Amino acid sequence: MKKILLSSIIILIGITFIGRLSYLQIFSFSPDQVMEDPAIKAIYDYPERGYIFDRYGKLLVGNDPAYDVMVIPREVKELDTLEFCSLLDMKKENFVKKLKRARIYSPRLPSVIVHQLSKEDYARLQEKMRRFPGFYIQKRSLRYYDTNSAANVLGYISEVNERDLSKNPKYVQGELTGRTGVEKVYEDTLRGSKGIQYIQKDRFNRDIGKYKDGILDVEPEQGKEITITIDKELQEYGELLMQGKWGGIVALEPSTGEILTMISGPTYDPSLLVGRKRSKNYSKLHYDSISKPTFDRSISFEKSPGSPFKAINALIALQEGAITPSTSITCHHGFYIGRSKKGCHCGGGTRYLNNGIYKSCNAYFVGVYKKIFEQFPSNAEAMDAWEKHVRSFGLGGYLGSDLHTGRRGTVPNTKMYNKWYGEGDKRWSAITTYSNAIGQGEVNVTPIQLANMTAAIANRGHFYTPHILKKIEGKDISNPEFTKAKYTTIDKKHFEPVIRGMVDVYKKGTAQYVQIPDIEIAGKTGTVENFMMIDTVRTQLTDNSVFVAFAPADNPKIAIAVYIQNGYYGGRYAGHIASLLIEKYLKREITRKDLEKVMLSTTLESEYAKPYSGEPFKINEYNWRTNHAIKPATEGSLNN
Repeated sequence: MKKILLSSIIILIGITFIGRLSYLQIFSFSPDQVMEDPAIKAIYDYPERGYIFDRYGKLLVGNDPAYDVMVIPREVKELDTLEFCSLLDMKKENFVKKLKRARIYSPRLPSVIVHQLSKEDYARLQEKMRRFPGFYIQKRSLRYYDTNSAANVLGYISEVNERDLSKNPKYVQGELTGRTGVEKVYEDTLRGSKGIQYIQKDRFNRDIGKYKDGILDVEPEQGKEITITIDKELQEYGELLMQGKWGGIVALEPSTGEILTMISGPTYDPSLLVGRKRSKNYSKLHYDSISKPTFDRSISFEKSPGSPFKAINALIALQEGAITPSTSITCHHGFYIGRSKKGCHCGGGTRYLNNGIYKSCNAYFVGVYKKIFEQFPSNAEAMDAWEKHVRSFGLGGYLGSDLHTGRRGTVPNTKMYNKWYGEGDKRWSAITTYSNAIGQGEVNVTPIQLANMTAAIANRGHFYTPHILKKIEGKDISNPEFTKAKYTTIDKKHFEPVIRGMVDVYKKGTAQYVQIPDIEIAGKTGTVENFMMIDTVRTQLTDNSVFVAFAPADNPKIAIAVYIQNGYYGGRYAGHIASLLIEKYLKREITRKDLEKVMLSTTLESEYAKPYSGEPFKINEYNWRTNHAIKPATEGSLNN
C-alpha cells in the first residue's frame, strides 16, 4: 500500500512538472518575451495591400514586387561602409544616420535601411549581401497604378513615423501606411495583417530552424480588394479636360450618392509618390506653393457659388409663400441698393421664376430675397429660417462622407450679422445682405457641396451622403449613413418649376450653346467675382466660371458641379466641360469633337500668371499629372 501511495505521489509530481513546463514553453511565452531573447530572430512577412478597382471592375491600383534592405543592429559586424553605400547608391552620412536611428528604435528588431529596391537592384545586391552580417533583403510589395489619374482620390502610402508607432502597436518601423485618400480611409482593410516567423539561433549566431517548431509563428493575411464608386474612364477624361486649368469637378449619381468623378486641377501622376524617388517628388509637389497640386480643390476649395445658388433662393421663396412661379419683378437693367445701382446682364424687362432662372437675372433674385424676409416679423427670424433651408441641402457643414478631408464651407446666420452690424432690425436687413441672393455674399461652398446640392434638386428634395466606397471583398458594407435619404426642408411640389427653369437654361438661356444632342439637361451657369490680395491690396481678377447640371432632367443619372478659377463666365469653360463629361458618362463617347478639341487644347495659364507677373515665375511650367514639361498653348476662342 505504501509503495502504491509513494509511486502515485511521484507520478503526480512528475505530471505536474511536465504540465508546468509545457505551459511555460507553449502558452506562457508571449511574442514580446520571445523578442527579448537574443537567440531568437523575428522575420516579418508583409502581405500585399488590397487592390483597388473602379465601379466597373477596372483596375486602378495593384502591386509590384519590391525589396527593402533591412538591418538588425546587434548583428552588424565591422564592414566597409563606403563599399556598402556604393552598392546601395546611398550617401555615407545618410547610411550612418539611418543605422543610428535603427539602434535607438531597437537593437534586436529589424529596421529599414533602404526602401523599395527595384528588381534590377535586388538582382545586383542579392549575392553580395552575405558579406555584410546583420543586413538582409526583405521582399515587399510596391503600389502599381494602372492610371495616371485620381491621385487626390486614391491617395498615397509612406513609411510609418514615430507618431504612428506610438498610436498603433500593430505597426513596426519600416512598415507602410496610407496617408491620404482611399489609402488612408480604408487603411485597415487594404493593409491586411503581417505575418511573423521566429528563428532559433545557435551560440555561433547561425540560424538552426524555427523556434519551437513554429508554434508562435503567424501567417500573413493579405489586404482585401475594394471597389470604389469612381468611373475610371470619366476621371481620366475629366483630368485631360482640366489640363492648364485650376479648379474642382465632382459628379455624383443622384439615386445613390456615389461619387462618379472627383477631379482637382492641377493634379499629379500618383506613381510619382512610389519608390525610392517618392520623398524627393513629394517635396517638389508640396512646395509648389503656386499651383498647389497636392491641394484637393474638389473638396477643399471654398468660394462663392455664384448664380447656381439662385435656385436655392427660388425654392426657399416658394416654400415660404413669398412668391409663386408667376410672381413678376421688373429688371431695370439692374437694381438699386439705396442710391447705388447694381448692374444686371439679363437685358432688362419683366421677370418671372422661369425666365428669371434661365436669364439669370440678378434684379429678380434680389427681389425674391427681399420677399423672403418680408414673410417674417423680424430680420433675425427671416435669417434663421433662410439659414435652416440652405443647410438642409448639405451646405455649410461636412457632408459626413467617407472622404478623408475637406472643408465645411460657410452659411451666414443671425449671429454673424449681429456681430458685424449689431443687434436689431434697424442695424441690418435683406438689403444689407443682398449679395446672398445671387451667391456672391458670405455663402462659401466647395465643389462637392455644389454637386450634392444639385443632386438634391435632381431628386426633387432629397439626397444621399456622397461616398467613395462601393464594395469590399467578402464583406457586407451596407451603411445606413450612405443608403438612407436625407430630406431638404422644401416640399417636393416646389422643385418642378425651378427644374423647368434650369432646363430652359440649356434650351434658350445662358447655356444654350452647350447642348448635347438627344439629352435633356437641367443646369445653371455662374459667373463669380474673383478677388485676391496682392501686396496688401484687394485686387479683382478674371471671374471664376461655375456650372451645375443634372441629366437626363426627368430621370437623373448624373449630377455635376464644375468650378474653374479665372474661367470667365459660367458657360465658357465650366459649362462646356460639364457638358462633355455628361455626354461621356451617358453615351460613353463624344459626338462634339470640335468642342472637345478646343477644351483639350486651351489653357488658362496666362490668367494664373497675372498675380505673379512681377516675379520670375512661370506658372505650370511642369505638368505633375503627366510628369512632363508643358507644351506651349494659347487661349482658345470660344463662341460662348
